[in-house]
Amino acid sequence: MSVRRLAEEQFQPAGFSFNEENSVWAEATIRKYPEGRQQSAVIPLLMRAQEQDGWVTRAAIEFVAEKLSMPYIRVLEVATFYTQFQLKPVGTRAHVQVCGTTPCMLRGAEDLIKVCKSRIHAEPFERNADGTLSWEEVECQGACVNAPMVMIFKDSYEDLTPTQLEHIIDRFQAGKGSDIKPGPQIDRFHSAPAGGLTALTDADVKPAAKPKALPLDAETVAVPPSNAAKPVTATDETNPAIKSPADGETALPEASPKAKPAKAENVAASQPSLDDKNRPAGIEKPEVPDDLKMISGVGPKIEGILNTIGIYTFAQISGWKKAEREWVDGYLKFSGRIERDDWVKQAKALAKGGEAEYIKVFGKKPR
Repeated sequence: MSVRRLAEEQFQPAGFSFNEENSVWAEATIRKYPEGRQQSAVIPLLMRAQEQDGWVTRAAIEFVAEKLSMPYIRVLEVATFYTQFQLKPVGTRAHVQVCGTTPCMLRGAEDLIKVCKSRIHAEPFERNADGTLSWEEVECQGACVNAPMVMIFKDSYEDLTPTQLEHIIDRFQAGKGSDIKPGPQIDRFHSAPAGGLTALTDADVKPAAKPKALPLDAETVAVPPSNAAKPVTATDETNPAIKSPADGETALPEASPKAKPAKAENVAASQPSLDDKNRPAGIEKPEVPDDLKMISGVGPKIEGILNTIGIYTFAQISGWKKAEREWVDGYLKFSGRIERDDWVKQAKALAKGGEAEYIKVFGKKPR
């Protein structure tokens, strides 16, 4: 591994401290660890310091060491060992991490690196003229199916061409990186096949029926090992209890006419009616609805469904009673996810004080 050292003194700030939001988060994170083991929070705290300032400064290392009652050298060892920590200033608007591992390299990572060299700087870890952009080559970032890809801050951009990367860099340079949707940059859903689905695409094909069990009197009759090494079957002439079939007859007798095959059960619960008395009361769409996606377990699709039934605010969800939660759970076909993720508790925190209250209650940012 290459030697990693802190940035020169000219770049080092005089001091460091978490802002108010991160201070609340840090205290909650430290409390997650048992007494005497709080130093295990060193990596999360260093990462949060990097997210706040853009890189890990000497002052930040000293701050974390003091907060966790650790020797300074121990925190320095962590910061210099893990390459996820940037030890010198990086681009204030984007630090582009280009994956150079084999799948990405085979699919054009070298061309993406050329774009970074021409648009940002000829050398990695060096910033452009105004200090807004920088880049580096990294190892596998886990999107091999969608190679080649880059990561900027916490978002990945996949299935890239050099032209697409140039556009992404230009948007970040202009301070409009949020305009770019993370993930695949082609018509692909997550990591699904690029050309569309190739299996189970025929809607008329039904799953194969579960094979019926043989009737009891037609099954192999096991003989205790002490009597024989071979099982006696329904066609075995040595078994006087079973009559051998006549020529042309089947060896296995038909099941008793009284025995009826069991009907397949519909394991999927039916969707509750919109007229059900337990349906939560809806409201008209407010001018500025709450971002329900901040609740863990609610994505864009679920938020859209909730909106269609008049659910727009955290306050509504925070007041759901058990029957109402069960109705929504059934309507969304969630199989208990609302209770497991504790939507009501999350919504109460968000309704009370937004992200700061959520961090105070759960010790982390909402999704």
